[in-house]
Amino acid sequence: MNVVIASSSIDGGIGCWDLQTGAEQLRYKTCASPPHGLTSVGCRFLACSQLRDPSATSGHLLYWSWSKPQAQVKSFPAEPIKPLIANSDGAYIVGGGSSGDIYIWEVATGRLLKKWHAHYRAITCLVFSEDDSLLISGSEDGCVRVWSLFMIFDDVRRQQVSHLYEYSFTEHTLRVTDIVIGYGGGNAIIVSASEDRTCKVWSLSKGRLLRNVVFPSIIDAIAIDPGEHVFYAGSRDGKIYIAALNAESSPSDNYGLHIIGSLTDQSKPVTCLAYSAEGDLLLSGSEDGMIRVWDVKTQNITRMFRHSKGPVNNIVIVRLPYPLGRAESKSQPSSRKHELSLPPPLEKYANSTDEDMDNKAIVMLPDSIDLPSYLSSHLINDHIKQLQQQGSSAVAEMEAKRLKADCQRSMEMFQQLRKVYDNLQEFCVNELLDEQTMEGSKGN
Repeated sequence: MNVVIASSSIDGGIGCWDLQTGAEQLRYKTCASPPHGLTSVGCRFLACSQLRDPSATSGHLLYWSWSKPQAQVKSFPAEPIKPLIANSDGAYIVGGGSSGDIYIWEVATGRLLKKWHAHYRAITCLVFSEDDSLLISGSEDGCVRVWSLFMIFDDVRRQQVSHLYEYSFTEHTLRVTDIVIGYGGGNAIIVSASEDRTCKVWSLSKGRLLRNVVFPSIIDAIAIDPGEHVFYAGSRDGKIYIAALNAESSPSDNYGLHIIGSLTDQSKPVTCLAYSAEGDLLLSGSEDGMIRVWDVKTQNITRMFRHSKGPVNNIVIVRLPYPLGRAESKSQPSSRKHELSLPPPLEKYANSTDEDMDNKAIVMLPDSIDLPSYLSSHLINDHIKQLQQQGSSAVAEMEAKRLKADCQRSMEMFQQLRKVYDNLQEFCVNELLDEQTMEGSKGN
């Protein structure tokens, strides 16, 4: 089930609609989010940063379960958090602060794992690469920076380098408004938008600018076609421009170089975009409080959703493994049966007592060619205990078995590495003893 969730900068709550049928689901209350401040955490629950006053010196983060309209968990970070994202499996939440700092929390425990000064001014947008190994940030300072999480979590290498970022793109002259990334991990392209009326296409593998597209108006939102032939740019003049990514394009009579067309049905500024690969649908939110669903092939609007009030500033498409039911019934299980309890609030400051060996990250070698994922050993045990306490439901039992197997594989890998080390040590000792014996026999 694909659902569309949308929020506003004023307290209009979070709207939720079934993308296929257009039916409205639950409306989640008490939400005033900044741009890029709404995310789905591993499809398990919703999280949103709250900043009712742009000049506020404090803010908070809220969690909602899918089945309840009221926020259930409230966190108070050290400073106002603007953009908020989660990695693909929902193990970590990353927030960008008003000071230019970036925070990484472990979702299951709420622990603040890392914090570093990333930009000179406030963070405006954050995005993970497809494989979750890279984090890309944009800021009010006009800079786009690429961070390797392997570097961020490697304390030894951090002390050896002059800066933590992999790349720092400084060609924008004004505030960065949006960033999207294509497929391919370290070989992907990045598209960034700025208040300088440009969108820039960057190569991650080469670390350089590939294309600069100048628009008639400021671009606040971008989305990439899954085939990466074009990208869509939502502007403050109410149009969604279509720009060529890789194909050669001649200057347009209407717009300029690389802009090959536009979608328009609104006079209010376009504030956010999201692309659904299923059905080739482009969703746009605007200051008139409407969410429009575009068929990109016909360039027609197929459906419209109305937010309760205020401008829409966030749209997220979430694929849920279960339907959202308004009421429980015997024939239609409630989504509550599919949800685990929400995790604890996020820590305000890092806990220095957690630096013991038990809490160090371990690498789980995957069965496939995917990159390794990271979980702490105590976190695996906490998951198992939590699932066991929730009774004998089939879902919990299967999850507990999986986590036990993951823990067992980690222990087996440790034992194998320890055996290799012991064998190597024994070989070296034997070689040394043999050499000493030979030298002794020669002396006699």
